[in-house]
Amino acid sequence: MKNSIPITPLLLSLAGLLPFVWGMLTRVSSPLMMWSELWLGNGLTGTNVQLTYGTVIMCFMSGVLWGFATKTKQTQAIICYSLSILPALGVFFLVSSNTENKLTFLMLGFFVLFFIDFLFSKLGLTPSWWLRLRGGLTALVLFCLAAPHITF
Repeated sequence: MKNSIPITPLLLSLAGLLPFVWGMLTRVSSPLMMWSELWLGNGLTGTNVQLTYGTVIMCFMSGVLWGFATKTKQTQAIICYSLSILPALGVFFLVSSNTENKLTFLMLGFFVLFFIDFLFSKLGLTPSWWLRLRGGLTALVLFCLAAPHITF
């Protein structure tokens, strides 16, 4: 099928969710959090691993968007290159700040990133399967970041 997500990007993207899932699990389970802090350290536990890895992913995605922007010319190029650096700059300024709302800002960043993905897709800069992959990944990342605050 023309729009099916190739297996390699799909599997690598799913593997890329592991730090978000691990962060969520250690945020909702006190015993798991204690084990993780003891054996892996505070940096690979809970909010810390989600913020650190989320920052890495936002910067990585800025590079991906920059690559898509290379397909543009003139005014469209100025706009697309400018949009491509927003995730990296945003995560640097918002997540690196002293605010207590870092996870909220990171979630906002992933919403903005998906909007840029959507725009680049509509401009024909991405593979035909891109939005399907990015939509699912974004939803799962947002769930992992928000899950500890959701009551069932």
